[in-house]
Amino acid sequence: MAITQAMCNTFKVDILNTNYLSGDAYWMALYTSSATLSSATTAYTSANEVAVGGNYINYGAVMSGIGTGLSSNTAWLSWSNQTWSASTITAAGALIYNHSRAGLNAVVVISFGGTYSSSGGAFTVQFPATGATAIITIT
Repeated sequence: MAITQAMCNTFKVDILNTNYLSGDAYWMALYTSSATLSSATTAYTSANEVAVGGNYINYGAVMSGIGTGLSSNTAWLSWSNQTWSASTITAAGALIYNHSRAGLNAVVVISFGGTYSSSGGAFTVQFPATGATAIITIT
């Protein structure tokens, strides 16, 4: 027999399924290439958020389709793709944050790896497939 030290898979999924997920609203805000966002980001900020217009409003938009699961030994969390239709947007990244908490706590910073634009059309942030490549994972 062998004992291997590890965080149990059930706990990984439990962490992602806390009451924060079931009752809280998560929003995504878009940012220009002038924004400074990183793992040190603690909360939503309006600094260098993309301009309001079309279907884009201050604070961004509420996320939908939250899901969690387990793939091999990796617990994952993801949302449905986020789309702003009929918008003119130029963005280099996004911040998902908890809109239900007083501090508008940051959850994850997303770099698009470049600047992307829409001109009166749909601007979509497409999430990776669920599983080990999901937007949030615990291994």
